[in-house]
Amino acid sequence: MSLRVWQAVAIPSVVSFLLVLAEIPSKTWFTSNALSLGAGVAALSLMATAALLGSRWGWVESLLGGLDRVYRAHKWMGIWALAFASYHLVFKADMNAWETASILEVSRHNARLVRQLSFVALMFIVLLALNRKIPYNVWRWWHKLSGPLFVIVILHWLTFDSPIALRDPAGIWLAVLSVLGVAAALYKLFLYPRVANHAEYEVVGVTPGGGAIHMRLRPVGEAVAFRPGQFGFLRMKEDGLREPHPFTLASGNAPGGEVDFLIRGLGDFTNKLVANTQVGMHADIYAPYGRFSRPKGAGREVWIGGGVGISPFVSWLKDEQASGFDQVTLFYFYTPGREFPSTEIMRDMARERGAELVPVPGGPASAEFKQRFADIARESGPDQVEIRFCGPEGLLRVVQEAMKQQGIPERNIEYEYFEFR
Repeated sequence: MSLRVWQAVAIPSVVSFLLVLAEIPSKTWFTSNALSLGAGVAALSLMATAALLGSRWGWVESLLGGLDRVYRAHKWMGIWALAFASYHLVFKADMNAWETASILEVSRHNARLVRQLSFVALMFIVLLALNRKIPYNVWRWWHKLSGPLFVIVILHWLTFDSPIALRDPAGIWLAVLSVLGVAAALYKLFLYPRVANHAEYEVVGVTPGGGAIHMRLRPVGEAVAFRPGQFGFLRMKEDGLREPHPFTLASGNAPGGEVDFLIRGLGDFTNKLVANTQVGMHADIYAPYGRFSRPKGAGREVWIGGGVGISPFVSWLKDEQASGFDQVTLFYFYTPGREFPSTEIMRDMARERGAELVPVPGGPASAEFKQRFADIARESGPDQVEIRFCGPEGLLRVVQEAMKQQGIPERNIEYEYFEFR
């Protein structure tokens, strides 16, 4: 069982406040000073945990149930860390009733300077993460500053007068998280490109269509092992295209190790990638990531893909080792004129595996989706319908509402978040 995003944010926050309360007199618990101190500890804890999440370590991904959830939790940790830090900055985290001392002795001027710099550092990190208007190549390099800026926040904890000593439970909590956070940041910055699981590939096919491309790559040496439905970070070895970007592997473990990507131009970098990728180029693929998989022992499977969210379902259809496709209905949502792959290709692919394809060009409110979805629930029974979804959040909400109307339990849907950044 995986942690939900809100739980990943709440646990370090709640633990931080509880440990702070254990260090101060109970008569001061319900004061703005105590809340400020707890908020400061929570902000540092969330920043350290966010650094851990950014490492892409496998155990972190397993804890959250997929790298898409890791990115979502990472974003909300930053937002809440900024909120806690703002309160900590405004209200004094000290009282005469507390016995306070700093862990590192510095002048009052320098301690104040580090405090202000730590807030600016945190604000910079969060605003950078949330600003979608920054070009991806610029955003990526600025985001590398997150690790060094986190060190400034740690220095603030060490240099301001506090009732929390390093040997206290709260001090140990912060020390352990800080060490892990710095280690994760250093790993991601310096070691990940070298030691993370990856392989070199050559582009052997590029098929354009509808503002997107179907890219086929062949391993130069040993191929990356993956399960259909997972994704990898594609890093082209070409000037202007070197930024690693996550894409779902639209492949089914071909015997020669070839992999496929369906890439639509949705931003500055992906537009450039779609326009400039050519046969003969080389790339590194860092993989596998993701926990998106077919249900085991399902009575009836419904797959729903929106736009390039069709990619994991293409990989499942291509998986020669899989079976049970006669119990699958695939709803393919697309914008007319921009469908890729084409409905003809998808229909042939589904027919070959014995699955049912329902093209949906009319959007979430289309009658063909509502009617066929209701028929499946009625014929199979709501409890027997297992849903797998990959697409925009707006479409996800429509699907969840349709599940409610048909009495399909909420636990019967598994989905992958469509956007990371």
